[in-house]
Amino acid sequence: MSTNSLSSKSAGAGLLSALIASLCCITPVFSLLVGVSGIAATFSWMEPLRPYLVVLTILVLVFAWYQKIKPKTAQIKPKTALEIACACEDAKKSSFWQSRKFLAVVTVFAAIMLAFPYYADVFYPETNLSESVISNSKSSYIFEIKGMTCSGCEEHVKHEVSKLPSITKLEVSYDKGNAVVEFDESKIDLESIKSAIDKTGYKVESFSKEK
Repeated sequence: MSTNSLSSKSAGAGLLSALIASLCCITPVFSLLVGVSGIAATFSWMEPLRPYLVVLTILVLVFAWYQKIKPKTAQIKPKTALEIACACEDAKKSSFWQSRKFLAVVTVFAAIMLAFPYYADVFYPETNLSESVISNSKSSYIFEIKGMTCSGCEEHVKHEVSKLPSITKLEVSYDKGNAVVEFDESKIDLESIKSAIDKTGYKVESFSKEK
């Protein structure tokens, strides 16, 4: 296998690894765009594997760049019969898919994918809550939620819950794995809020009144 071919295949493997590493955060955005909220948490189970996939992506891309740069930095040594026989193939002008430009594009795109969890929230519309409600029925509850892995997950939950009436305060944290919801109990019940969260694919494990 030629150096160019090996480098191209490594670049493809690096790109695939980067995409898989970001699936848990790409899926919520995709589900918002296509209007199928329930698939948001489909790949949340992959979050524990993300650090390993990130390292794998980096290693594969480093190897691809090494293969691409190595011919210029390697020491001159006698060629074997096989290398001489394949010299004509290496002498040919590489296609775009085997060029450094393609590898550079793949590297940049992989970096964008790996960083996706840190900017996923920009794809979500601004959360609009109800105007302040003056009522003796206003309460605040903490919902423990399973499956959130990034800021995109937070925004997805906010997006669904904010559609409900009389929500006056809404804080969602994937780090804490919960959502703090303030609402008017005379106009909406706890089960409606739970159902809105469950609709995203992330599941409410329990809820309790905020002290």
